[in-house]
Amino acid sequence: MIIDKNSDKLNKILNRGELFDEKYLSVVMDILKDVRVNGDKAVKSYTMKFDNHDLNKSYVICADELKSAYENLKSDLKNSLIKAEKSIRFYHEKQMEKTWLINKDNGVVLGQKVAPIQNVGIYVPGGKAVYPSSVLMNSVPANVAGVENIVMTTPAVQGKVQDSVLAAAYLGGVKKVYKIGGAQAVAAMAYGTETVEKVDKIVGPGNIFVALAKKLVFGFVDIDMIAGPSEITIIADESANPQFVAADMLSQAEHDEMASSVLITDSKSLAEKVNAELKKQLDELPRKDIAEASIKEFGAIVLVENLEEAAQISDKIAPEHLELCVANPYELMFKVRNAGAIFLGHYTPEAVGDYIAGPNHTLPTGGSARFFSPLGAYDFLKRSSIVNFSKDALKECAEDVMGIAESEELTAHAKSVRIRI
Repeated sequence: MIIDKNSDKLNKILNRGELFDEKYLSVVMDILKDVRVNGDKAVKSYTMKFDNHDLNKSYVICADELKSAYENLKSDLKNSLIKAEKSIRFYHEKQMEKTWLINKDNGVVLGQKVAPIQNVGIYVPGGKAVYPSSVLMNSVPANVAGVENIVMTTPAVQGKVQDSVLAAAYLGGVKKVYKIGGAQAVAAMAYGTETVEKVDKIVGPGNIFVALAKKLVFGFVDIDMIAGPSEITIIADESANPQFVAADMLSQAEHDEMASSVLITDSKSLAEKVNAELKKQLDELPRKDIAEASIKEFGAIVLVENLEEAAQISDKIAPEHLELCVANPYELMFKVRNAGAIFLGHYTPEAVGDYIAGPNHTLPTGGSARFFSPLGAYDFLKRSSIVNFSKDALKECAEDVMGIAESEELTAHAKSVRIRI
């Protein structure tokens, strides 16, 4: 478990994103094609095949039912969801962009028009798991951005979706929920069916079938990112509490066997204490088998010389979640480039980011934090460039425009300017 920076185990973790089995790709491609051609018939067939759920009855949950689920939810959970929604809304309102115009002295007006996407589809994992937090994290930013129509798909268990999920959808401004999951749900939202309306963007995490489906429909619709298994990297020094660190590593390991939990530390003593604490806390987990497999395959405690080296290794991992459990976290934060979300100090477990802090928990995984950002209100906005030239302004730059156009042998481009002057 305790390794050095040159270990093969660390290389395995770094390349974890390449472990997707190619056999799933052809299955997903077939599902997408079938739904695109056969619509509802294909959606119902795959839902019966994979979820053992008959969709011959209505599988649409409308706004009135969402409201009813919210009103009937147990008060403690309802109040917690309300608090979470307010925190998420507050944070994402700070991300909003505005339309702007600038008048230049030479008769040129330039600017940018910002407008929300009209139709957004949210995928929420379901089945045995229940994720009202994912509903809020995906719907509230869209609602803040001003998206007119937010719909959602989620698998149903014996035809039922949990009230907590529906209540969260109500709080997030979702208009309609479809009781379908898997690649067929992504296909239905991307292409539209007799029942499911086509959307402009699909967001939200899912299993490998969902992830591949989103990847394949990108371009036909927009997506947020390709979400892989959960991961956490913790940089800690001797000031860290080994019980806290072990608990935070296991908070990701319990997600699934492919999840990754890595501690990077310059303290051998802390490394040994965390290693012992992991074994102790594992025995207390209801999901012990899952967490144990995750730690065995993709968990590690990496010993380094100093925190600067720790930051460098973390940047190679580019983790979804990064905890800085060190004496001076703000100082170290500026030495880190790649992370989906950064949690500072000894009393900021990643779990607060999952539920109540406000920043989005839909984050880049598998090293994609090198080039992706967390889901935000900005992901639901479109930007259009604005250009307005007066006749004098056009004359002023005409020779330059025509010269470049003609160098590219685009004579009609040049003529469109020449004809105006």
